[in-house]
Amino acid sequence: MANRRLASAEQQPANFAFTPENAEWAKGQIAKYPEGRQASAVIPLLWKAQEQHGGWLPRAAIEAVADQLGMPHIRVLEVATFYTMFALEPVGRYWIQVCGTVPCDVCGARELKQMLHERLGPPGHVDPTGTFSWLEVECLGACCNAPMAQINQDYYEDLTPESLGRLMDDLAAGRPVKVGSQVGRTSSEPQGDLTTLTDETLFDGSRIGAWRKRFEAEGLHEEGAELQAKADAVAADAAAKPKAAKPDSGRATESPAAAAPAQRAADGKAPVEPAEAKGQAAPERSTVAEPRSGPEAQPGPQSGRSYTETPSKPEEGRPVAETKGSTEEAGAEPIAGGRTDGAQAKPVGADPGDKGPPGPGSKGSSKTSSNR
Repeated sequence: MANRRLASAEQQPANFAFTPENAEWAKGQIAKYPEGRQASAVIPLLWKAQEQHGGWLPRAAIEAVADQLGMPHIRVLEVATFYTMFALEPVGRYWIQVCGTVPCDVCGARELKQMLHERLGPPGHVDPTGTFSWLEVECLGACCNAPMAQINQDYYEDLTPESLGRLMDDLAAGRPVKVGSQVGRTSSEPQGDLTTLTDETLFDGSRIGAWRKRFEAEGLHEEGAELQAKADAVAADAAAKPKAAKPDSGRATESPAAAAPAQRAADGKAPVEPAEAKGQAAPERSTVAEPRSGPEAQPGPQSGRSYTETPSKPEEGRPVAETKGSTEEAGAEPIAGGRTDGAQAKPVGADPGDKGPPGPGSKGSSKTSSNR
């Protein structure tokens, strides 16, 4: 890449000013941006200044654009020296910018640069007639049709050293030239003959909807064939690997499965145990009580009271606890037999001498409480 420096002082003009037409155009560009953002118009104004000055930017033009936009001179100089679209030195009437980045380089850009160097001289040098000058630049965005070059404002693609030489001859002679691809490619078509989408009926509208029906029919046919193949594979696998009968299949078992005839046959044993055939239990299915060691624990009473057993026959009567005063301590005789059917019970107060249980304030109550 060439150094991005301003031309020598001998080549610099004393001043620069837009023509009335270009000045009016510049005002329209500045008006596109909101107040305080006029600096955003720096690139279009530099481009117009370069176009007016014969294809390159002098120092006076850079400073005039900076003053019009209210920007420091160094800020506009930074923009002009960064972009290769701005020429900082005099150029020929046809300025050839050759892309030298990877896509163009691998497709033949080196040969183009070698041819230009032999015909015109080093980059940035103008030929003696002032017709041509050239420069290697960064990517110009036409990688699909590499290698390519920009001549003034037009793109020329799919170049070879021979086609670029003929193109330069036609420009120098004033003959018309072909802009774009030099081999007849349209947009980003593949190099060489077309290999896809060659049916013209795809573009004239005569087959609209037909392709959809064809693809749907083919898809249904393929889907049916695939399903049939899967079904055949499953059937073949099932026939090759029959499953043995397992009655306990799918059941969570914590003990050995029942020795059913089918299960025993699946395990390779006789369907019926010899012991079962004789009416005896099979040893593995017998329940044996485990002997206990040590004295058997007796459950203790739940409280200090004793209870009598309820008879299983109601006519025998139910043993009841002895009534108050029937004990020897009270001086009464025990009931014969120790049982009662309820006929001997007397309601409280039926006997004039029976005043019922002593109240809480009586002497008997305090004695009973003390005995307790």
